[in-house]
Amino acid sequence: MTRRILLVEDNEMNRDMLSRRLRRSGYEVLMAENGRVGIEFAERDQPDVILMDLRMPVMDGWEAARRLKASEATRGIPVIALTAHAMQGDREEALDAGCDDYATKPVDFEDLIARIERALGS
Repeated sequence: MTRRILLVEDNEMNRDMLSRRLRRSGYEVLMAENGRVGIEFAERDQPDVILMDLRMPVMDGWEAARRLKASEATRGIPVIALTAHAMQGDREEALDAGCDDYATKPVDFEDLIARIERALGS
């Protein structure tokens, strides 16, 4: 069974690079360019894991995570926060918003895969 990942990332180059690597690793990848679209896709497509950039226009990852975890339809989907601008307190704020894990950019891909697999219970 192919696992489905929703990648919520506003940077097109990051979306392209991560999605290609995830697909080569055997995952199906859905992509959204901001938190609002990410929530719509999560509700509709019920991915196995969500990779959520924190700093995005329209709706940031913190707010999107709060809304996902507040919704009966999406609260069980693991959310892994991703950020390039890791500031002191960001990890705690992401976890407080409902993210299940936290990773920094540039992405250590092997570490990210390990986090995804942990979130999937593999």
